Amino acid sequence: MPAKLFDLTGRVALVTGGNKGLGKAMARGFAEAGADVIIASRHGDELKSALAEILAGTGGRGDYLVTDVSRREDVKKLASFALEKMGRVDILVNNAGMNAPQAIDGITDETWDRVLEVNLSSVMALTRALTPQMKERRWGRVVHISSVMAQVSKEKRNVYSATKAALIGMARASALDLGPFGVTVNCIAPGPFLTDMPMSVLSDAEKQAFAERTALGRWAQPSELVGPVLMLCSDAGSYVTGQVLFVDGGYLAR
Repeated sequence: MPAKLFDLTGRVALVTGGNKGLGKAMARGFAEAGADVIIASRHGDELKSALAEILAGTGGRGDYLVTDVSRREDVKKLASFALEKMGRVDILVNNAGMNAPQAIDGITDETWDRVLEVNLSSVMALTRALTPQMKERRWGRVVHISSVMAQVSKEKRNVYSATKAALIGMARASALDLGPFGVTVNCIAPGPFLTDMPMSVLSDAEKQAFAERTALGRWAQPSELVGPVLMLCSDAGSYVTGQVLFVDGGYLAR
């Protein structure tokens, strides 16, 4: 019985930013749990090999689409592509995101607009496009990937923290909109995970400081997000909605 709670056989999952890091790890977790998978990102050269690794040994179906979520038309095409290829989308993980550190008095309009579109507006657009068919079947799971930086912050994270906090507010409102139709909406807020984004913007000293602040004294591997997202996206999480699950190794406890 416990294993059946996490069984996703017959489900279809769409993961943005699924070519590497957290997105790829979560997509692999869905495939291993029996779901068919669609992944998307801007990096077409990485998507094909990523999908092969995600599906390896699972017997599941999958596909990918090169998508720039900063372009609203691309987001619409992704939703249409997924529904055409798979016939349905049961699970949506809005994982694609970006960070462009700038102090409050140095934020450019271009940076503000682009980060807002990628981290927040694209999430609204894709969720808006895919939840109607979830409502029709009265089952669906939506997870936005927020961040501990929605709860705390650091220098030059104005735009990033603003967008990641906004995802939490949107998830709570959407949970109320969609709850009567059997669709749950939640956020996962990761702490220090070993992915390209933090590695590219943090100094060695900052990386060490993040590790030391966690209760576990280390950064997490992307695979350590699989359990939490499987819980939220399966029958195991059927009564969890409008919530934020901090997967931070105890970062916020200190």
